[in-house]
Amino acid sequence: MTVKTQRAYNFNAGPSALPISVLEKAQAELIDFRGTGMSVMELSHRSSTYEEVHNQAINSLKELLSIPDQYEVLFLQGGASLQFSMIPMNFLKPGKKAGYVMTGSWSEKAFAEAKLFGDVYQAASAKDGNYRNIPTVSELKFHPEDAYLHLTSNNTIYGTQWADFPDTGDVPLVADMSSDILSRPIDVSKFALIYAGAQKNLGPSGVTVVIIRKDFLEQANTNIPTMLKYSTHAKNNSLYNTPPTFGIYMLGEVLNWVREFGGLSAIAEQNENKANLIYHTIETSNGFYIGHAAPDSHSLMNITFNLKSKELEKKFLEQAKQEGFVGVNGHRSIGGCRVSAYNAVPFETCKAFSEFMGVFQKKNS
Repeated sequence: MTVKTQRAYNFNAGPSALPISVLEKAQAELIDFRGTGMSVMELSHRSSTYEEVHNQAINSLKELLSIPDQYEVLFLQGGASLQFSMIPMNFLKPGKKAGYVMTGSWSEKAFAEAKLFGDVYQAASAKDGNYRNIPTVSELKFHPEDAYLHLTSNNTIYGTQWADFPDTGDVPLVADMSSDILSRPIDVSKFALIYAGAQKNLGPSGVTVVIIRKDFLEQANTNIPTMLKYSTHAKNNSLYNTPPTFGIYMLGEVLNWVREFGGLSAIAEQNENKANLIYHTIETSNGFYIGHAAPDSHSLMNITFNLKSKELEKKFLEQAKQEGFVGVNGHRSIGGCRVSAYNAVPFETCKAFSEFMGVFQKKNS
């Protein structure tokens, strides 16, 4: 007997919602992948069947993001957190400095790791304003001889996002795009290196995507462990060791879903519509809901807010859970409420939550 499962209203910040069609395809192929009699998880990563999956995922990402030929696409492990160390290990050489733009907890973590390897400084910071905004381009203070400038494109905990990226000239621009990659079109050519954990918009946890310009790669240090060299993975098509094969397979299927959805322009339009529903409810609540991020820094991925009292906030979160909304609690470090409306979160889910917010306000005003 088949039991129909009620899908949750999933606002988890990561791992996050995946497209239902991708999950259904993975389910159908789980036991016998393309007539092999094996799951994709059981295939050798050296087999031609898996290699096709691997290369198709790389090519799909290049196509969707319009990645120029002078870039390598790598599939690594260790999450964005390992990249916090790998980047300075590879590119922060003696006598050089690197600037970090501080926009939240993840940029703080990246900065702290980089300090272990070399000379780093804060090129700008929004900390004094409790990370309510993204620094303006005029606030960025970096040096033409810097090894690189690092920023975090979207801040999951505080709900802020870069609307546009700075032109850094000859200074290599490095970006952690873990929480908004593939959510909108971007100009990859502005960046020397982009990295992103997959578990927000790209697929399940366990895969980290790195997009790195070849001439920047050639400047990397060589006296570091083999597995921590980007060149190791570039030379071996990310197959130097056993990669997270199932995660890469799922990533490839998510990329196919994005293509079928209409590409990044269509995804971006829906993401704006979803976020605007929630922001409109907050902004027209006459102070019942209090948004954290400044309007010019609003994230389309993570919408953060509080209620006018802690007691009311607790009641709101309890009732949201009862109504089937999952992951609405703010990050444990700051509390409050957070709606993470990543690509695979349907418009209808955001609409249902907006309506719930309206009903809750009427009952509790």
